[in-house]
Amino acid sequence: MNTVYKERKIVSRLLAVVLSALLTVPLLSSCGGGSKNASAPAPVDDTVGRTVSDRQTQAKKGLGTGQKVALLAGAAGLYYLYNQHKNASQEGAQGKYYLSKNGRVYYRDAEHRAHWVTPPSQGIRVPESEAQQYRQFQGYNGSTSGRDLTGITSSAAPAL
Repeated sequence: MNTVYKERKIVSRLLAVVLSALLTVPLLSSCGGGSKNASAPAPVDDTVGRTVSDRQTQAKKGLGTGQKVALLAGAAGLYYLYNQHKNASQEGAQGKYYLSKNGRVYYRDAEHRAHWVTPPSQGIRVPESEAQQYRQFQGYNGSTSGRDLTGITSSAAPAL
């Protein structure tokens, strides 16, 4: 009868050691500290429920009646916003914009996270003389045909 208790004692001790080791794994793995050379954070997609409020578009709402305007939406509006902000010196939504390889426009915030930019859904009113360079893009005066922003490269765009 003593041997039965001895076998149970060995099995229960072995089971206790294995369970204790399994319980300490999460504790020990959380103490790693992380990498010192971490890459930039993942991009933030702000396209849901948010549009860009651009100072230039707000100023152009009061255009004179004698001046012809074009409505830039979609790719044309996005490329217009990119061209307005590509040489800015500050960070954030009113700062420098970048053109990604996949044809999207983004800016970086103070933590260097990428935020995708979308043009306002109602479009951007631009003087027709200034809007002529966007005629070939989708969204120029409501057109659904035309080219998108893929293939337009930006040499100053940092990696995402």
